Amino acid sequence: MKYFGDLGKYLLMIKGMFSRPENFRMYWREFMHQCSEIGIGSLGIVTIISVFMGAVSTAQTAYQLTSPLIQKYTIAMVVRDTVILEFAPTLVCIVLAGVVGSKIAGELGNMRVSEQIDALEIMGINTKAYLIGPKILAAIVVIPMLVVLAAGLGIWGGRLAGTLTGILSGDEFDKGLLSSFDPYNAFFCMAKAYTFAFIISSIPSYFGYYVNGGALEIGRASTRSVVVSCIAILFADYTLAALLL
Repeated sequence: MKYFGDLGKYLLMIKGMFSRPENFRMYWREFMHQCSEIGIGSLGIVTIISVFMGAVSTAQTAYQLTSPLIQKYTIAMVVRDTVILEFAPTLVCIVLAGVVGSKIAGELGNMRVSEQIDALEIMGINTKAYLIGPKILAAIVVIPMLVVLAAGLGIWGGRLAGTLTGILSGDEFDKGLLSSFDPYNAFFCMAKAYTFAFIISSIPSYFGYYVNGGALEIGRASTRSVVVSCIAILFADYTLAALLL
């Protein structure tokens, strides 16, 4: 029954976000701040993961495709589709669930414990709309951009690894990169990115917003938010694959 209670509180929290802003400029300032925190703050880790993700994909694909009957440019095709369909949206978003999700849960939890949220509510501010809304909107705007960047860097990292190690030439990689490309894969990648962005921002917001206790509970809420977010991402990943592919 506790899980149904948490689900109900989560849905009510999402419903409480939809209200007319008390001060649009204040909300816009918070939205831009969250875009900077989520986007620029995660840029470094996304770049590093994406480049090595593509490089490892090229090396492992070349290790498995050892038959002389298979053209080398097939490696680039496999790397491209793997990065776009799975690695860029899913792996990057799982990492962001730990980086961004724990930060959101910790920030809101600290505000709840220090009674800052109560003070805002006494001032007549809808704290769900002001504190949670900009975070979710910023994540929905910025995280798909990070996924697109991760896909591009992953493919570039795969090309770099392939040419530096002599697995295949740059021309062969480019030929495979452009061969038999299905634009629907890019649509599927972005559908996953927007879905995961909502999960990454809304679930940690729930755990942080409803923290009870002190610093120890804030840490537990951050940990639970990351675990639940990762499970939700994997479940949504399978559901989207079953529905859209």
